[in-house]
This record gives sequence, C-alpha cells and structure tokens, in this order.
Amino acid sequence: MIKIRTIFLCLIPFTSFAQNFDLGSWNVLHLKLNYPTKWSVFAEAQIRSLKFYDNFHYYEYKGGLNYKSNEQLTLTIGTGSYQTFKEGGNFVLPKNNNEFRIWPQILVHQSIGRIKIEQRYRSELRFTSNGYRNRFRYRVGLSYSFGEKINGYNPFQLNTSNELFFTDNEPYFERNRWLVAFNYKPNKNTTLQIGYIHQFDYKINDETGRDFLQVGYFFDLFSKQITNQRIDTDLKDN
Repeated sequence: MIKIRTIFLCLIPFTSFAQNFDLGSWNVLHLKLNYPTKWSVFAEAQIRSLKFYDNFHYYEYKGGLNYKSNEQLTLTIGTGSYQTFKEGGNFVLPKNNNEFRIWPQILVHQSIGRIKIEQRYRSELRFTSNGYRNRFRYRVGLSYSFGEKINGYNPFQLNTSNELFFTDNEPYFERNRWLVAFNYKPNKNTTLQIGYIHQFDYKINDETGRDFLQVGYFFDLFSKQITNQRIDTDLKDN
C-alpha cells in the first residue's frame, strides 16, 4: 500500500502541470538482453507529443550493442530511425525530418555508496532529410537508490541528468536537456519510470518541445547461462 501511495503522490504534480501549460508526453519502451560475457544487446522505441498525449509529432526506434569493459566503463554502438512531423496535430505531413542515425557512445560510471555518478559521451552520424550532419552529446547524471532491499537490491531510485548537444557547424550549441525522474523496480528484470524533461533548443532542426512527462518501461532479459544476475542501476536513456 505504501508503494502505491508513493507512486500516486509522484503523479499528482505532473497532472497539475498538464492542466496549466503545454506539457508533452515522452514514452519509452526499452528491452535489453544480457549475455554471460560482458556483452548485451538492446532495442528501444519512443513516441512523443507536444501536448498531454495529443499532437503526437515524433517517434524513433533504435537498437545496438553494449560492451561492459569493467564496472566503470561501457562502450556502445547504436543505430536507429528518427522521424519528426510538423506541429499542429497528430503526425502531420510532410515530415520535418526523416533521419537515420549511427552513434558510438562511451559511458563512464563511478559509485559513492548508494550514489552513482555517470558521464556519457555520444557522437552522432546523422543522415537527415537536409543532408548529412554531425552532432556531439555530453551528459552527466546522478542516481540514488533507496528503500528496504528486496532480493539484494533497493526498489526505488531517484535520478537527474543534464545533457548538452553540440555540432561542428555554427551555431555549434544546439540544445540543453534536463531530466529528473523516479524509478521503481518491482523485480530484478523490470524498471518503471516517471519523470519530467525540460529542454532549451537553439536553432535545432529535429524534434522540438520544451516540457515533457516521461513514462518508461525498461525490461532486462538474462541468458540462461548467467547464474548471478547483475541488477541494472544505470541511468535510463533518453
């Protein structure tokens, strides 16, 4: 009962925000398969709207391969399709951007007790409707796990992150994105997330919007050869 009340109280402020200004929605479904070595593969789909579950204007689907070199370093190569539609309705044509993207990434972890610090470096090779573009992203985040342990893990997590977007062409700086989120793990495989995203755009040519309610479902699968499952406490992607 306490867990249900906690989640309900977290939802109240977002409902109030949605009634007072254009709070969009940002919805994530993420699946990951872990192998007995240091490798894992993932697939993810997202759909976003500029109003509260209305004016859907963006979706993406992507996948990739992770290699966890050690407890502090994870290397990733990903690729995906990113589709942006015009504003003013649901999936209004013609599209603003039809993009295919390849992105290598480095994730650096550091833990201090229950606090986890992450730095993420991502380079994006973007094949867009307006030609080829490069983009570089840097994210720093903090997460804190808490709650009475269940099967060796804390079921609740608070996290926040801030990300900067740059290009190699003027005006160089494109976007700043800030996230604060609450995660709940009902079991070792599943993470449910609710959060708030605010972003500032400067002459960006893809997905827009300033404020979003983020809802995420993250599911980890483990190969049968894995006897000791590693509990995923990484910051969830966006």
